[in-house]
Amino acid sequence: MKPTRITNAIRSLRFSHGEMTQAQLADRIGVTRQTVIAIEQGRYSPSLEVAFQIARVFGVGLDDVFQYPEGEQT
Repeated sequence: MKPTRITNAIRSLRFSHGEMTQAQLADRIGVTRQTVIAIEQGRYSPSLEVAFQIARVFGVGLDDVFQYPEGEQT
């Protein structure tokens, strides 16, 4: 199985929301800062629940946080 191709806009969303730190985001969604770093860098795909929590923190839809390339086969 190939690694995930899902990308995200967490870093830019954090900066556009008062320069929220990774630690602050982690506290808001109930995970460690290391988890936020791994998700942000694309090394880890969050659970669906965590993905929704991240989107909710920023007041945006999932598609505004996470992107999956068109035409990719799973």
